[in-house]
Amino acid sequence: MHTIYIYVLETLADWELGYITAELNSKRFFKKSAPNLTIKTVSHSKEPIQTMGGLTIIPDCLIEEIVVEKSCVLLLPGADTWSDSNHQSIIEKAEALLTLGATVAAICGATTALAGYGLLDKRPHTSNGAGFLEMFVPNYKGSEAYLDSPSVSDQNLITASSTGALLWTKQIIEQLDVFASDTLEAWYQYFSTGKAEYFFALMQTLPANDEPLTAD
Repeated sequence: MHTIYIYVLETLADWELGYITAELNSKRFFKKSAPNLTIKTVSHSKEPIQTMGGLTIIPDCLIEEIVVEKSCVLLLPGADTWSDSNHQSIIEKAEALLTLGATVAAICGATTALAGYGLLDKRPHTSNGAGFLEMFVPNYKGSEAYLDSPSVSDQNLITASSTGALLWTKQIIEQLDVFASDTLEAWYQYFSTGKAEYFFALMQTLPANDEPLTAD
């Protein structure tokens, strides 16, 4: 059983979570042997937050309610408010999860919070382009470990740029082991290219007795 904690904060960048939340919640392409999972939104309070797209989210639980276990996954989306001091506790929780071997996946502005806490100093990672972390994080010391890629997976740490949501999602799904490998590759190729051949290849990877699925 995996518990997927999604940190929600004001101005959350909706599009960065779209692929991963849709696939983990719908389970439409999960393999039959996929482990069970639960999805919970988490924040520093139970007050509703408003995303960058104007959607309202009421958190399911508080940061202190996160159960620190190796099977947990913490998703940290981008936002314009990561410099607020009230996010320190979720970064401390991220450090505890990483130390235990649990997966932490951060995208866009969330990478600045990890960098500011020193969690990217010695691990391969990426962000919104070379020089971005130096610009926003004065104490950043991880430039030698920075990789110019849309998303970088380093064992249990996955980081991405604001344009890397699709690859970031692929790497998270791979870490969770909920798709068959050929399903995941066809899924990624279809959504990254839009070519119908990959959609049909994706359908061919699914068990024959599953209901037909649409490209929606």
